[in-house]
Amino acid sequence: MQKYLRTKRIKVNRKRCEGSYRLAPGDLVQCYISDEFFAADGDQWAFRSARDQLEVVYEDDNILIVNKPAGLVVHVDNDGEVDTLINRVLKYLEKSGQYNPAAESSFAPALCNRIDRNTSGLVLCAKNAPSLRVLNEKIRDREITKLYCCLVFGVPSPPHALKKAFLRKDAAKNQVEIFDQPVPGGRTILTEYTVLSSREGISLVEVNLHTGRTHQIRAHMAHLGHPLVGDAKYGVSRQSKGLPFRHQALCAYCLTFDFPTPADHLNYLRGQSFRVPGLPFPHSLAGEAPPIPENNTEPQHPLHRSTAMEQITLSNKENDLP
Repeated sequence: MQKYLRTKRIKVNRKRCEGSYRLAPGDLVQCYISDEFFAADGDQWAFRSARDQLEVVYEDDNILIVNKPAGLVVHVDNDGEVDTLINRVLKYLEKSGQYNPAAESSFAPALCNRIDRNTSGLVLCAKNAPSLRVLNEKIRDREITKLYCCLVFGVPSPPHALKKAFLRKDAAKNQVEIFDQPVPGGRTILTEYTVLSSREGISLVEVNLHTGRTHQIRAHMAHLGHPLVGDAKYGVSRQSKGLPFRHQALCAYCLTFDFPTPADHLNYLRGQSFRVPGLPFPHSLAGEAPPIPENNTEPQHPLHRSTAMEQITLSNKENDLP
């Protein structure tokens, strides 16, 4: 369903809509959905064919945070791949007795955010409809902060900046272009970056997206003259030759529930931060990222599990833009 929303095959009032949009009386909903979407009865069990590997970072009765490896697609794509992140999640939840597809008539656990196939990192999942509603609203209102780390060629200057540009997507090529000035079909992007360390012409950079566009980090950093290591689409292949990367060196490494406004039954998550247990970059290239203070409290909620990872609270030392 997310794919159909993204490709404008589901429209509201003849316009593209987001999954978080709430229908109002009088809205016109148009669906251009292929027959393949309406799966045969047996296809509802397709998730059982997915692999068992799933790194759970945090879990409670309402949400699940997992660490997606690079190379794994989040949803079923045009290739019909069954081994997807959402299918691994459904398989995990069924095996642990938290999901019974035979008894679910209207809701199945769903991913709240997505990252590209070849990007690794944290993905948030809602286990029930009320949680999905709240999390979609919080993501839409930018009350959940997602930070990325990447390796780029060169040393960005200044070491901390908020950059504005305009992004235009070529859907046929699944590629985007970045412009310094407004262009027809272009959308504004805001990318904040901080150089964490540099070594031998490669920098470890933290990125906070103030807008979330297709390939924004990869394309914008390349436009700034600092393409991601291992990025064959927006970088220069010869630069990455000999380096141990099959994909772009990009990881969604930290997730923070800011929640400045009420979050209903998810209020217990306010102020909690989670990160991957370690960046998937060679230490010899990435260097050391500044340590982040530990959070000595845990979300006050039953069924809390936090595995292979520490909980953290972000420091505010990088909050002030130059």
